[in-house]
Amino acid sequence: MMSRMPERDMRGDANKEHSRFHWRPSNATIALIFLLIVTIGPYLAFTKHVPFTSYGYELNATFANGVNISKNSPVRIAGVEVGKVIGVEREGDATEVRFTVGGSGRPIHEDAFAQIRPRIFLEGNFFIELDPGSPSSPEMDSGGTIPVSHTSTAVQLDEILTALQSPVRADLGHLLEGFGTALNATPTPAEDVTQLPEVQGKSGGEALNGVLKYGGDAGRYGAQVTNAFLGTEPHDLSRLIAGTSRTFGAFVRREGELQELIVNFEVFTGALADQSENLEGTIRQFAPTLKTAETSLVNLNRTLPPLRAYAIEFEPAVAELPDLIASAKPWLKQARPLVSGKEAGGLAKLLAEANPGLAGAAQEGKAVALPQLNRLSLCGSRVLIPTGEQTITDQFSTGGPNYREFLYSLTDFAGQSQNFDGNGPYFRIQPGGGDILVGEPNPASENSTEKTGFAFTSTPPLGVQPQLQKRPPKKPGARCDKQPVPDVNSGPGQAGAPTLTVTTP
Repeated sequence: MMSRMPERDMRGDANKEHSRFHWRPSNATIALIFLLIVTIGPYLAFTKHVPFTSYGYELNATFANGVNISKNSPVRIAGVEVGKVIGVEREGDATEVRFTVGGSGRPIHEDAFAQIRPRIFLEGNFFIELDPGSPSSPEMDSGGTIPVSHTSTAVQLDEILTALQSPVRADLGHLLEGFGTALNATPTPAEDVTQLPEVQGKSGGEALNGVLKYGGDAGRYGAQVTNAFLGTEPHDLSRLIAGTSRTFGAFVRREGELQELIVNFEVFTGALADQSENLEGTIRQFAPTLKTAETSLVNLNRTLPPLRAYAIEFEPAVAELPDLIASAKPWLKQARPLVSGKEAGGLAKLLAEANPGLAGAAQEGKAVALPQLNRLSLCGSRVLIPTGEQTITDQFSTGGPNYREFLYSLTDFAGQSQNFDGNGPYFRIQPGGGDILVGEPNPASENSTEKTGFAFTSTPPLGVQPQLQKRPPKKPGARCDKQPVPDVNSGPGQAGAPTLTVTTP
């Protein structure tokens, strides 16, 4: 047994040695692998990208001028590198730059802004400064494009020097010379006609010096306006800027409609120019209007606390409103038949049929009856009532208005026939008598042989009051309210000669 063991171990070791070195690549394969490592390795190290694979999150930006931006130029956000340029292509007169953005730079929103800036002062080595946009805007999908309206390029030194050529410098000199003349020249009387009284006769420099005295107030008010732009809550200004960005973004997307708006605005301003005098008068009234509006707003502000208190006090009533509605349902149930066609609805129908006739009667009454009633009322207030309120001043006067004496006579007549004393309904008179014979023409002498009537009285007659007159003429066209108030104490109102003649027996 001991002699066999070494033999098996030797055979097993030989088999293991044979299996370990069974495959060996050829020299050509080794040379090919070496060439691939030598060629692909530096490429991957230089490009830092595996061929035929995606770069990840990519964006495009269209610039009016690509300047010297090149492939592998960095992309930065707030000074931190978040990606690189992977492609630059010409698009007509513009340049489209394709670049990547890493996870540290995301998200990039649809209102993002890109700017090409130089990395050093004297230009060269440009990079893309990326503003990711406002958080309220949606995130831009991979492959999206930042439009040319949201991009800009840095102004290069050669562009500044190219702009200042000899003709431009000469024009600039003329401009400065004309500006100096405008500041120092004294205006002519014809030029002063269109100027404000405060600057008439003054040069441009003197007028500007006069403006400076308002600089302190203007600066203070400007600071107040600027402070107001900050808002009352944090990020108010940033939200304002974001909203403005969305607004101008909408303008860019609707460029055609914006052009139509500008054309319509030109027509509108032309109409305002035609009405410049009226517009000037309107603007002149703004100051008193604003003053009045300020008073109204102050009063409104004072009204709001009581209104709030009223609303608070009104809350219990609002809470009771459901119960009120529930309680009103039985009434509504009864009210529905009431307003049906058989009841109130039928009455309304009859009223509707009668309304045209009533309207016609009302119209006729307005045109005919009301004026006559008005004239009758004026006759009573202007003529009859003032006449009745006069006092008859004679020996029989009671000292009161004569309308009372008229009422006294009616009372006397009523008392003559009263039936309270047992004598019955008879008219009672007291017969007279005396030794004085009076006579009066018989009014019925045409049908009688007696031409004169006689009677005895104890005293001779004093006279007749009021005096009998002829019947006045009829004037149907004369208005009563236009007649003068008669004087009951003058003319026929005075005592006249007696109509009875004293006859001696």
